Formats: sequence, structure tokens, C-alpha cells
Amino acid sequence: MLVVPARLHRWPPEVQDLFGRKGPLVLEIGFGDGRFTAELARSRPDWLVLGAEVSAASVLRALRRMRREGLSNVRLYHGQGPFALRNLVPPGALDQVIVNFPDPWPKKRHQERRLLREAFFRRLSTRLKPGGSLLLTTDHEEYFRFALEEAERTGLYRIEVRPPPEAHLRTKYALKWKEAGRTFFHAVFTKLGEDPAPWPPLRRYDVAHALLSGDLPQDLALEKTPVRLKEGVAVFLEVARGKEGFYVLTHVEEEDLTQDLLLEVRKSARGVYAGVSRFGSPLITEAVKGAVRALVDRLEAHGLEVVQDHT
Repeated sequence: MLVVPARLHRWPPEVQDLFGRKGPLVLEIGFGDGRFTAELARSRPDWLVLGAEVSAASVLRALRRMRREGLSNVRLYHGQGPFALRNLVPPGALDQVIVNFPDPWPKKRHQERRLLREAFFRRLSTRLKPGGSLLLTTDHEEYFRFALEEAERTGLYRIEVRPPPEAHLRTKYALKWKEAGRTFFHAVFTKLGEDPAPWPPLRRYDVAHALLSGDLPQDLALEKTPVRLKEGVAVFLEVARGKEGFYVLTHVEEEDLTQDLLLEVRKSARGVYAGVSRFGSPLITEAVKGAVRALVDRLEAHGLEVVQDHT
């Protein structure tokens, strides 16, 4: 029921491989505690519901809910919606996308973090079927107007403002805000055309490591400052000494993907190994390879020399 992208043999997976059968595919971005997701899956057992949520606590609550209710037509992903859209959904496969009460990021300097921007609508058009749609429900009028304008700018959607369906007002926060007397806004964005720019899945790699000659350092001190990479940014958060060498807790951010993973530096039969630990099923991307390369650079500063480079 929980989708772990690193364990998938291919991106995007075939819908039948992900769910065990075919059917109309729906993506819910930001499912919270999963109560709307569960209601949707119960009311439409023929639908296949893929949910994406950034909060680990919410994913855990939703996962327990789906298992408790025995809902076999739901798959949950812990991560950002655009990542799921890009890498877990085949082109032209989506019947519907549901976005209930997205973070409005109200401050002007944060508007680039908003989900429903022109670039998102353009990319979404490559994953929706002809006539497929996105349903937006929010209580934030300025964000609502912003989303309408961003979608209209693409020329790829028919936009209809409608009263929100009652089911969309039964989320955790909607019930709270309904009691507070807030006004809700709802729109349906139906695909009319498709953006010509390709949007292939994120490239991933099997390995990211290097072998170095020289002695393992007695100490490995790494500054906790952002390292700018070609594809993102990395921060070495913490270094821990182990029996074999060092573990480096590393934070890596790139487009639509944030990972906290372990890099390791240890003695091997052929020298000193520096690379990604397999603990936690990390995704080895260009940014992760860049983080390993940055670690190798710091080892070279300790006098080690690269003899084999897979970064």
C-alpha cells in the first residue's frame, strides 16, 4: 500500500503493476490524515487512488486508516505531489487530480513554493488523459484567483468555477473551517490540450561511490553549510564514527525531492570507499551523486587520491 520509489523497477510503473489491476487513475496531492482518500476509495471501488503527502505523521495515520478499512484500491506515497506526478504516473494515464486545501504560501516572497503555478499546469497536461481534470478546493481566495490565472495562462484548460462538492468539505481542516464560517472556493480545470515540452521521469542511478587510495582519516570534520550542486543543494548534517569508518548524515534537496540519507566512508579491500549507504532505500539521483562528489573532494583535501570514480 505504501509506494517506495527506490524499490520500483521502472519509472513510471505501469498502473497495473502498481495496483494489480487496471482502472481509472486518480492522484490526490496532500491527503492529510486520509479521511477524504478513504471516502473516495470506498465510494468508487473501481477507481485507483494514488495519494501523495509530505508529512510523515499524516502518511502513517492515513496508512493505518486504509489498512483498518481494508481499502485495496489505494496507494500512498510519502513525498511531494509533483514528484509523484512525474515519476509514478505514466504520460496520459490520469483521469483526475484532486487538490484539497493546498498550502497557500500567502507571503509574496514564498509564492514560488505554491503548487498550482503555470509550470505545474503545463506539466500536468502531459499526465492527464484527454478530458482529464484537476479539482481544486480551498478557503484562500487570493490563492484561488492565483491558480485560475496561472492555469488560464497556459491555454490548455477549460476552467469552471463551481460550488465545492460536499465530500471535499469533509477533510480534517475543512470541517474545522466550516464551523468557523469560512467561505470555500472550488474550480475544475479540464484538459483541452497538451504542453509540447517533454517531461521525462527523473534520472536515477544504481551507484554513487568512489574508491580512494590512502589512509582512512582519524577524524572527519565537515562543515554544516550548504553545498551548491548542479542539480540542487546538499548539507552534511552530522558525522558519526563507526567500527569500519564514518557515517555522514546528509540532507539533499533537488526539484520536487528532498532526502535525508547516509553516506559512508570506510576502509575496503581496495582502498577507502566513499559512497551512498543502502540504509533507508535512498534514490540515487544527480544531486545525490553530486553530494558524494562533494564528500570525495573533502577526502582529497585529507590527502587521499581517487582511483575509481562513479560519482
